[in-house]
Amino acid sequence: MLFALFLAIYLVALLGNSLIFSVILINPKLHTPMYFFLCFLSFLDLCISTSIVPRLLYDLLSAHKIISIMACTVQFYVVILLGGTESLLLALMAYDRYLAICHPLHYPIRMRWSMCYELTAFVWMKSFFFYVILPLSAPLALCNPNQINHFICELLAIIQLACDSIYLSKILMTITCFIAFFLPFMLVIVSYICIISSVLKIHSTGRSKAFSTCTSHLMVVVLFYGTSMLMYFGPSTQYATNQGKYLSMFSYIICPALNPIIYSLNNKEPHVLSKLTLQWSDSILPDST
Repeated sequence: MLFALFLAIYLVALLGNSLIFSVILINPKLHTPMYFFLCFLSFLDLCISTSIVPRLLYDLLSAHKIISIMACTVQFYVVILLGGTESLLLALMAYDRYLAICHPLHYPIRMRWSMCYELTAFVWMKSFFFYVILPLSAPLALCNPNQINHFICELLAIIQLACDSIYLSKILMTITCFIAFFLPFMLVIVSYICIISSVLKIHSTGRSKAFSTCTSHLMVVVLFYGTSMLMYFGPSTQYATNQGKYLSMFSYIICPALNPIIYSLNNKEPHVLSKLTLQWSDSILPDST
């Protein structure tokens, strides 16, 4: 039953994110910065699901749930790299919506294609440094590397197996998680405070159009940052029980399947939504071209 359940969730994530990725690529009307970042998000969700669920499905059918140290190490770094990158990307998407709604006339210049590529490269490089290079600088000596109380090689599960003192490792983990989740989340909060303040100054028609471009992203933000911060900033005793596994399951398996559904339900007419920035600008400055 669990195999069938997780297989269905994985197929939904695979199909939904692949469709969004493909539609954005082949439809010229969707070649805008907003959909460029959405395409990037779908790619990350595909990678996260594929790095976890196939192995989980294999273990559910296997009598001996064994993973090699090399495979566990690769999965560990892939998961934290993709999760950290998605956290930064969601903050970048919030900044994109802030520019589009609060500074619509400057938006084509500030969010030109060269800038989109540079910001994407910056997100990848920063993520690789903080979530791969930095953890490699403080390796852990594991006492029982073959007994992980988790279904994936996850950071908080691995650190429980350390033989030596993990004081420095916990400090490094706290700093990394603060940079990975709390700072991007605060950037999202500040962006949406500015967006709401600006939207409330326009009439109801333009207000609904402006809010419609942010609803999907805001829902994804709540799901992602909510579960992530519960995992890494919640009580340490949660990993003595199954609570940590449930949070990881929701963050790494269910959220990638929900994200394309959320964006699809709120973007029934993407060729219209791609023009909302210009329409919102006209609602404030009717005489502008």
